[in-house]
Amino acid sequence: MEIEKIFGFNLISPKTRSPLSQENNCLISQNKEKFPIINNIPRFVPKENYASAFGLQWNTYRTTQLDSSTGVPLSRERLTRIVGGSLDIFQGKTTLEAGCGAGRFTEILLQSGAKVFAADISSAVDANYQNCSNYSNYFVIQADIVNLPVPPNQFDIVVCIGVIQHTPDPEKTIATLCSYLKPNGQLFIDHYSKSYPATPIRRIFRYFLTKFGNEISLKFVQRYVQLFWPLHRFFFKYQHIFGIGKLRVWFLYWSPIVDYHDAYFSLGEKLLYEWAILDTYDTLTDVYKHLRSAEEIKESLIKNGMLAIEITHAGNGIEARAVKA
Repeated sequence: MEIEKIFGFNLISPKTRSPLSQENNCLISQNKEKFPIINNIPRFVPKENYASAFGLQWNTYRTTQLDSSTGVPLSRERLTRIVGGSLDIFQGKTTLEAGCGAGRFTEILLQSGAKVFAADISSAVDANYQNCSNYSNYFVIQADIVNLPVPPNQFDIVVCIGVIQHTPDPEKTIATLCSYLKPNGQLFIDHYSKSYPATPIRRIFRYFLTKFGNEISLKFVQRYVQLFWPLHRFFFKYQHIFGIGKLRVWFLYWSPIVDYHDAYFSLGEKLLYEWAILDTYDTLTDVYKHLRSAEEIKESLIKNGMLAIEITHAGNGIEARAVKA
Protein backbone atom coordinates (compact mmCIF):
# COMPACT_ATOMS: atom_id res chain seq x y z
CA MET A 1 0.00 0.00 0.00
CA GLU A 2 1.44 3.34 -1.06
CA ILE A 3 1.41 5.79 1.83
CA GLU A 4 0.46 8.76 -0.33
CA LYS A 5 -2.52 6.89 -1.82
CA ILE A 6 -4.84 5.16 0.61
CA PHE A 7 -8.09 3.27 -0.10
CA GLY A 8 -8.52 4.90 -3.49
CA PHE A 9 -7.72 8.53 -2.71
CA ASN A 10 -4.56 10.60 -2.45
CA LEU A 11 -3.44 12.25 0.75
CA ILE A 12 -3.27 16.03 0.54
CA SER A 13 -1.56 18.73 2.55
CA PRO A 14 -3.76 19.77 5.48
CA LYS A 15 -2.38 23.29 5.02
CA THR A 16 -2.53 23.97 1.27
CA ARG A 17 -4.72 21.01 0.20
CA SER A 18 -2.24 20.11 -2.55
CA PRO A 19 -1.41 16.43 -3.32
CA LEU A 20 1.36 14.70 -1.41
CA SER A 21 4.06 12.41 -2.71
CA GLN A 22 6.44 10.25 -0.74
CA GLU A 23 10.19 10.82 -0.73
CA ASN A 24 12.14 8.62 1.66
CA ASN A 25 10.71 9.25 5.15
CA CYS A 26 8.64 12.30 4.25
CA LEU A 27 5.46 13.25 2.49
CA ILE A 28 6.06 16.33 0.36
CA SER A 29 3.51 18.65 -1.21
CA GLN A 30 3.82 20.53 -4.50
CA ASN A 31 4.62 23.57 -2.36
CA LYS A 32 7.53 21.70 -0.76
CA GLU A 33 5.84 21.28 2.60
CA LYS A 34 7.31 18.31 4.41
CA PHE A 35 5.52 15.97 6.77
CA PRO A 36 7.72 13.31 8.43
CA ILE A 37 6.97 9.60 8.52
CA ILE A 38 8.16 8.37 11.91
CA ASN A 39 7.89 4.71 12.89
CA ASN A 40 5.79 4.09 9.75
CA ILE A 41 3.26 6.76 10.76
CA PRO A 42 2.85 10.03 8.82
CA ARG A 43 2.83 13.00 11.24
CA PHE A 44 0.90 16.18 10.44
CA VAL A 45 0.95 17.87 13.85
CA PRO A 46 3.64 18.82 16.39
CA LYS A 47 4.69 16.14 18.86
CA GLU A 48 3.33 18.17 21.78
CA ASN A 49 -0.23 19.49 21.61
CA TYR A 50 -3.35 19.88 23.74
CA ALA A 51 -3.92 16.11 23.68
CA SER A 52 -0.44 15.07 24.80
CA ALA A 53 -1.80 13.69 28.08
CA PHE A 54 -3.91 11.24 26.12
CA GLY A 55 -0.85 10.13 24.20
CA LEU A 56 1.00 9.39 27.42
CA GLN A 57 -1.86 7.42 28.96
CA TRP A 58 -2.46 5.25 25.88
CA ASN A 59 1.21 4.45 25.40
CA THR A 60 1.55 3.63 29.09
CA TYR A 61 -1.58 1.48 29.17
CA ARG A 62 -1.44 0.31 25.56
CA THR A 63 -3.53 -2.88 25.93
CA THR A 64 -5.51 -2.18 29.10
CA GLN A 65 -8.82 -1.54 27.30
CA LEU A 66 -8.41 -3.87 24.32
CA ASP A 67 -10.93 -6.71 24.21
CA SER A 68 -8.20 -8.94 22.79
CA SER A 69 -6.20 -8.32 25.96
CA THR A 70 -8.92 -8.27 28.64
CA GLY A 71 -10.92 -11.19 27.27
CA VAL A 72 -14.09 -9.21 28.03
CA PRO A 73 -16.01 -7.80 24.99
CA LEU A 74 -16.72 -4.36 26.45
CA SER A 75 -15.47 -2.42 23.42
CA ARG A 76 -17.29 -4.71 20.98
CA GLU A 77 -20.54 -4.37 22.93
CA ARG A 78 -20.22 -0.58 23.12
CA LEU A 79 -19.50 -0.18 19.42
CA THR A 80 -22.32 -2.58 18.53
CA ARG A 81 -24.76 -0.54 20.60
CA ILE A 82 -23.62 2.76 19.07
CA VAL A 83 -24.08 1.53 15.49
CA GLY A 84 -27.52 0.09 16.18
CA GLY A 85 -27.03 -3.61 16.75
CA SER A 86 -24.78 -5.15 14.10
CA LEU A 87 -21.14 -4.70 13.11
CA ASP A 88 -21.83 -6.22 9.68
CA ILE A 89 -22.29 -2.68 8.32
CA PHE A 90 -18.49 -2.26 8.36
CA GLN A 91 -17.75 -5.15 6.01
CA GLY A 92 -15.74 -3.78 3.09
CA LYS A 93 -16.52 -0.16 4.01
CA THR A 94 -13.93 2.61 4.00
CA THR A 95 -14.11 3.80 7.59
CA LEU A 96 -12.55 6.83 9.25
CA GLU A 97 -11.92 6.36 12.95
CA ALA A 98 -11.43 9.91 14.21
CA GLY A 99 -9.57 9.89 17.52
CA CYS A 100 -8.42 6.27 17.44
CA GLY A 101 -6.49 6.21 20.72
CA ALA A 102 -4.69 2.96 21.43
CA GLY A 103 -7.08 0.99 19.24
CA ARG A 104 -9.78 -0.51 21.44
CA PHE A 105 -12.32 0.18 18.69
CA THR A 106 -9.83 0.03 15.82
CA GLU A 107 -9.30 -3.68 16.31
CA ILE A 108 -13.06 -4.31 16.43
CA LEU A 109 -13.55 -2.35 13.19
CA LEU A 110 -10.78 -4.34 11.52
CA GLN A 111 -12.17 -7.64 12.78
CA SER A 112 -15.53 -6.57 11.31
CA GLY A 113 -14.05 -6.22 7.84
CA ALA A 114 -13.68 -2.44 7.66
CA LYS A 115 -10.97 -0.65 5.71
CA VAL A 116 -9.80 1.52 8.60
CA PHE A 117 -8.22 4.95 8.24
CA ALA A 118 -7.31 5.74 11.84
CA ALA A 119 -6.30 9.21 13.03
CA ASP A 120 -5.42 10.79 16.34
CA ILE A 121 -3.83 14.12 17.23
CA SER A 122 -1.82 12.54 20.04
CA SER A 123 1.06 10.09 20.13
CA ALA A 124 -1.51 7.41 20.96
CA VAL A 125 -1.10 6.51 17.29
CA ASP A 126 2.13 4.72 18.26
CA ALA A 127 0.19 2.43 20.59
CA ASN A 128 -2.51 2.02 17.92
CA TYR A 129 0.09 0.95 15.35
CA GLN A 130 1.62 -1.58 17.73
CA ASN A 131 -1.81 -3.01 18.49
CA CYS A 132 -3.31 -3.07 15.00
CA SER A 133 -0.65 -2.99 12.27
CA ASN A 134 -0.84 -6.76 11.83
CA TYR A 135 -4.28 -6.36 10.24
CA SER A 136 -4.72 -5.74 6.52
CA ASN A 137 -6.71 -2.72 5.29
CA TYR A 138 -5.29 -0.59 8.11
CA PHE A 139 -3.66 2.83 7.97
CA VAL A 140 -2.93 5.30 10.79
CA ILE A 141 -1.74 8.90 10.90
CA GLN A 142 -1.07 11.48 13.59
CA ALA A 143 -3.18 14.47 12.62
CA ASP A 144 -5.84 16.87 13.83
CA ILE A 145 -9.23 15.33 13.02
CA VAL A 146 -10.63 18.75 12.07
CA ASN A 147 -7.86 19.15 9.50
CA LEU A 148 -7.05 15.73 8.10
CA PRO A 149 -4.90 15.31 4.99
CA VAL A 150 -7.84 13.90 3.02
CA PRO A 151 -10.29 15.44 0.52
CA PRO A 152 -13.94 15.76 1.58
CA ASN A 153 -16.59 13.13 0.80
CA GLN A 154 -14.23 10.14 0.99
CA PHE A 155 -15.56 7.74 3.62
CA ASP A 156 -18.48 5.34 3.75
CA ILE A 157 -18.49 5.52 7.54
CA VAL A 158 -17.08 7.89 10.15
CA VAL A 159 -16.71 6.69 13.74
CA CYS A 160 -15.75 9.06 16.57
CA ILE A 161 -16.07 7.65 20.08
CA GLY A 162 -14.90 9.33 23.28
CA VAL A 163 -13.33 12.25 21.45
CA ILE A 164 -15.54 15.19 20.45
CA GLN A 165 -15.93 16.54 23.98
CA HIS A 166 -12.13 16.81 24.25
CA THR A 167 -11.63 18.95 21.12
CA PRO A 168 -11.39 22.76 21.29
CA ASP A 169 -14.61 23.33 19.32
CA PRO A 170 -17.09 20.41 19.32
CA GLU A 171 -19.41 22.11 16.81
CA LYS A 172 -16.55 22.49 14.34
CA THR A 173 -15.51 18.90 15.00
CA ILE A 174 -18.97 17.55 14.22
CA ALA A 175 -19.23 19.68 11.08
CA THR A 176 -15.84 18.45 9.86
CA LEU A 177 -16.65 14.81 10.57
CA CYS A 178 -19.80 15.15 8.47
CA SER A 179 -17.79 16.69 5.63
CA TYR A 180 -15.58 13.59 5.37
CA LEU A 181 -18.57 11.38 4.54
CA LYS A 182 -19.72 10.39 1.08
CA PRO A 183 -23.40 11.05 0.30
CA ASN A 184 -25.46 8.43 2.17
CA GLY A 185 -22.45 7.79 4.41
CA GLN A 186 -23.04 6.90 8.05
CA LEU A 187 -21.84 8.80 11.10
CA PHE A 188 -21.49 7.28 14.58
CA ILE A 189 -20.47 9.48 17.51
CA ASP A 190 -20.81 9.90 21.24
CA HIS A 191 -20.42 12.90 23.54
CA TYR A 192 -20.43 13.69 27.25
CA SER A 193 -23.86 14.79 28.43
CA LYS A 194 -24.77 17.54 30.86
CA SER A 195 -24.96 14.89 33.59
CA TYR A 196 -21.29 13.90 33.29
CA PRO A 197 -19.96 13.48 36.88
CA ALA A 198 -17.64 16.50 37.00
CA THR A 199 -17.86 16.51 40.80
CA PRO A 200 -16.34 19.30 42.93
CA ILE A 201 -13.41 17.15 44.00
CA ARG A 202 -12.64 16.20 40.39
CA ARG A 203 -12.80 19.83 39.30
CA ILE A 204 -10.31 20.75 42.03
CA PHE A 205 -7.90 17.96 41.11
CA ARG A 206 -8.24 18.76 37.40
CA TYR A 207 -7.50 22.43 38.01
CA PHE A 208 -4.12 21.59 39.51
CA LEU A 209 -3.15 18.54 37.45
CA THR A 210 -3.66 20.30 34.11
CA LYS A 211 -1.03 22.80 35.26
CA PHE A 212 1.57 20.12 35.97
CA GLY A 213 3.53 18.11 33.43
CA ASN A 214 1.80 15.01 32.08
CA GLU A 215 4.31 12.58 33.55
CA ILE A 216 4.12 14.18 36.99
CA SER A 217 0.32 14.06 36.84
CA LEU A 218 0.32 10.40 35.84
CA LYS A 219 2.68 9.45 38.67
CA PHE A 220 0.48 11.40 41.11
CA VAL A 221 -2.65 9.60 39.93
CA GLN A 222 -0.93 6.21 40.06
CA ARG A 223 0.14 6.84 43.65
CA TYR A 224 -3.22 8.29 44.69
CA VAL A 225 -5.16 5.32 43.32
CA GLN A 226 -2.69 2.94 44.98
CA LEU A 227 -3.32 4.58 48.35
CA PHE A 228 -7.11 4.81 48.21
CA TRP A 229 -8.06 1.79 46.12
CA PRO A 230 -8.33 -0.47 49.21
CA LEU A 231 -11.15 1.79 50.43
CA HIS A 232 -12.95 1.43 47.11
CA ARG A 233 -12.65 -2.33 47.37
CA PHE A 234 -13.85 -2.29 50.99
CA PHE A 235 -16.95 -0.24 50.26
CA PHE A 236 -17.86 -2.39 47.26
CA LYS A 237 -17.39 -5.66 49.13
CA TYR A 238 -19.37 -4.64 52.21
CA GLN A 239 -21.96 -2.29 50.68
CA HIS A 240 -24.82 -4.62 51.62
CA ILE A 241 -24.04 -4.38 55.31
CA PHE A 242 -26.38 -1.96 57.08
CA GLY A 243 -25.24 1.63 56.61
CA ILE A 244 -22.22 0.83 54.41
CA GLY A 245 -24.16 1.26 51.18
CA LYS A 246 -25.18 4.83 51.98
CA LEU A 247 -21.68 5.62 53.17
CA ARG A 248 -20.34 4.22 49.88
CA VAL A 249 -22.51 6.58 47.84
CA TRP A 250 -21.06 9.51 49.78
CA PHE A 251 -17.52 8.14 49.46
CA LEU A 252 -17.74 7.65 45.68
CA TYR A 253 -19.04 11.18 45.23
CA TRP A 254 -16.07 12.67 47.06
CA SER A 255 -13.42 10.38 45.64
CA PRO A 256 -11.84 11.58 42.36
CA ILE A 257 -11.09 7.97 41.41
CA VAL A 258 -13.13 6.47 38.56
CA ASP A 259 -14.51 3.22 39.99
CA TYR A 260 -15.97 0.56 37.64
CA HIS A 261 -16.79 -2.08 40.24
CA ASP A 262 -20.51 -1.73 39.52
CA ALA A 263 -20.30 -1.34 35.75
CA TYR A 264 -17.49 -3.72 34.73
CA PHE A 265 -17.04 -6.18 37.59
CA SER A 266 -16.39 -8.92 35.02
CA LEU A 267 -12.95 -7.38 34.32
CA GLY A 268 -11.58 -8.76 37.56
CA GLU A 269 -9.74 -6.91 40.30
CA LYS A 270 -6.43 -6.39 38.49
CA LEU A 271 -8.01 -4.78 35.43
CA LEU A 272 -10.48 -2.77 37.52
CA TYR A 273 -7.45 -1.27 39.25
CA GLU A 274 -5.72 -0.47 35.94
CA TRP A 275 -8.90 1.02 34.46
CA ALA A 276 -9.23 3.14 37.60
CA ILE A 277 -5.77 4.62 37.08
CA LEU A 278 -6.27 5.08 33.35
CA ASP A 279 -9.67 6.76 33.46
CA THR A 280 -8.93 8.78 36.60
CA TYR A 281 -5.91 10.25 34.84
CA ASP A 282 -8.07 10.72 31.73
CA THR A 283 -10.80 12.68 33.50
CA LEU A 284 -8.41 14.79 35.59
CA THR A 285 -6.00 15.89 32.86
CA ASP A 286 -8.08 16.61 29.75
CA VAL A 287 -7.57 20.18 28.57
CA TYR A 288 -11.10 20.40 27.14
CA LYS A 289 -14.21 18.82 28.66
CA HIS A 290 -17.34 20.02 26.86
CA LEU A 291 -20.81 18.87 27.87
CA ARG A 292 -23.79 18.81 25.49
CA SER A 293 -27.46 17.88 25.62
CA ALA A 294 -29.11 15.45 23.21
CA GLU A 295 -31.03 18.37 21.71
CA GLU A 296 -27.80 20.27 21.05
CA ILE A 297 -26.21 17.26 19.36
CA LYS A 298 -29.29 16.73 17.19
CA GLU A 299 -29.40 20.40 16.22
CA SER A 300 -25.74 20.28 15.20
CA LEU A 301 -26.29 17.20 13.04
CA ILE A 302 -29.32 18.74 11.32
CA LYS A 303 -27.36 21.91 10.65
CA ASN A 304 -24.71 19.84 8.89
CA GLY A 305 -27.15 18.12 6.55
CA MET A 306 -27.51 14.82 8.39
CA LEU A 307 -30.66 12.72 8.14
CA ALA A 308 -32.15 9.66 9.88
CA ILE A 309 -30.76 10.95 13.18
CA GLU A 310 -31.06 8.62 16.16
CA ILE A 311 -29.91 9.74 19.60
CA THR A 312 -29.89 7.82 22.86
CA HIS A 313 -28.60 8.37 26.39
CA ALA A 314 -26.07 5.61 26.95
CA GLY A 315 -22.39 4.92 27.55
CA ASN A 316 -20.47 8.13 28.23
CA GLY A 317 -23.62 10.20 27.91
CA ILE A 318 -25.08 10.68 24.45
CA GLU A 319 -24.73 8.32 21.51
CA ALA A 320 -25.83 9.35 18.02
CA ARG A 321 -25.97 7.94 14.53
CA ALA A 322 -27.02 9.67 11.32
CA VAL A 323 -26.83 9.47 7.53
CA LYS A 324 -25.45 12.15 5.24
CA ALA A 325 -27.92 13.57 2.72
